[in-house]
Amino acid sequence: MDWNFATAFESVADAVGERTALIQGDLRRTWAELDDRAARLAAALDAAGLAPDAKVASYCYNSNEYVEGLLGTFKMRGVPVNVNYRYLEDELVYLLENSDSEALLFHSSLSERVANVVDRVPALKLLLEVDDGGSGKVTDARCVPYEDALAAHAPMPRIERSGDDLLLLYTGGTTGMPKGVMWRAEDLYGVLGDAYYPLFGETVPETSSGAGAAARRMVDSGRAPVHLPASPLMHGTGMFTSYQAMMGGGAIVTLTGRTFDPHELWRAVEVDRVTQMAIVGDAFAKPMLQALRDGAPDGHAYDVTSLALIISSGVMWSADVKRELAERVQCFCLDSLGSSEAVGMAASMSGPGSEQTTAKFTVGANSKVFTEDGREVEPGSGEVGMVAVGGYIPAGYYKDESKSASTFRVVAERRWSIPGDFATVEVDGSITLLGRGSNCINSGGEKVYPEEVEEAVKLHPMVVDCLVVGVPDERFGEAIAAVITVDAGATVEPSEISGTLGALSRYKHPRRWIFIEEILRSPNGKADYKAAKAKAQAG
Repeated sequence: MDWNFATAFESVADAVGERTALIQGDLRRTWAELDDRAARLAAALDAAGLAPDAKVASYCYNSNEYVEGLLGTFKMRGVPVNVNYRYLEDELVYLLENSDSEALLFHSSLSERVANVVDRVPALKLLLEVDDGGSGKVTDARCVPYEDALAAHAPMPRIERSGDDLLLLYTGGTTGMPKGVMWRAEDLYGVLGDAYYPLFGETVPETSSGAGAAARRMVDSGRAPVHLPASPLMHGTGMFTSYQAMMGGGAIVTLTGRTFDPHELWRAVEVDRVTQMAIVGDAFAKPMLQALRDGAPDGHAYDVTSLALIISSGVMWSADVKRELAERVQCFCLDSLGSSEAVGMAASMSGPGSEQTTAKFTVGANSKVFTEDGREVEPGSGEVGMVAVGGYIPAGYYKDESKSASTFRVVAERRWSIPGDFATVEVDGSITLLGRGSNCINSGGEKVYPEEVEEAVKLHPMVVDCLVVGVPDERFGEAIAAVITVDAGATVEPSEISGTLGALSRYKHPRRWIFIEEILRSPNGKADYKAAKAKAQAG
């Protein structure tokens, strides 16, 4: 297989150049315009002295420019690097230094943080400031307004590229400092293409240049998606589902708000006729559902008839929430089990009227569940193992051989990605996800996976969100503590919530209950267990 994202998306632009590629608010870019602007960005990076394999970091919110930055970097054979826009100065310096970034794209509303760190990162050769109405505090000579940089350069000529060209996807750092997952273009295409093209009735193109013909067929037949990444593009779910939509000649719709607003999301679905979206579990789905129940502020019911597919990955998506969303929208829900290191481990697809489950998945052809000592878990045995995915997997973590060796392992003479998700295997071969091992609680010698308890607690109608953590306990080693947010103005007693836990063994029931105003989560919806544990210990 020969695959490179820049070459593939150039093929798509050549085939469907007149079609809309990017939408944000009232601003539209066609595929031809996207290709032209990305090529100008590539030329600006080249002129600044960046060579192939140079790292280009994006410290931006979701936007048209974020997508242009990714494609422009790929075009000059650079390596895109994602940066969490919530990072403060020390975190920003760490990631830029760890990734060896030589260029930084950033929104002007984040310019104060950038201004305070640029002197600490001398390796940066170019700073590109994307105007989003911010203060523009960076006075460094390396800083150029993004639009000025594009206007100053002719489009970079197309070049030969390689399937070995990389993307660095930094993990959130919930179990330590963020790690850069190295994805080769061919491997990332392999896993994304195999999952995407058959879903739309297409054969996977063998080469990058074949992407254009597939996109043209999808456009002409009305199958080309209009995709809304509700989750951040700096998170794998938002980024990778957007790549898939672009493979089909689709359009990417990004919201303008700086915090997630479900009403803005449903307005975009209505106005831009969105056909699919990417979210991250209940953290997005619950407020979306409430906005549908409430209706638009002017009283009308949102028109969601265009929406056919909601994709979620990264955290739990509970059955009741999926069920109501599917029925209200009349769409399919694709619950995907994966992570930055292991895309496409397993999935669950359901629609209106079908059975909805929480954390139960059908494994793919390249996935297995292994015990700690390398045995494959027998279906129906009740034994707990770790989910592993083979085939198209990352090359490792950037500059971290030790962590690479612990995650990317050879088992049964095959290389696997085993990021630490524990599961049991049911008699029918499906798996029930228990949770990430790093969050596992050891209470009185029994292992308790927080996600299982969280989902039971959230069955109470007044509970908005919940995180379960272990706190030091003299008798049990660790005691289970539930950190909970309830409906505004509501008062709920722990004894009332305990009534939802009947399906759980007694040793899994929380012994401590801490009620707070808001559960701390990152922009991609992932839980901040460290902050929850601090709240539990203090409370």
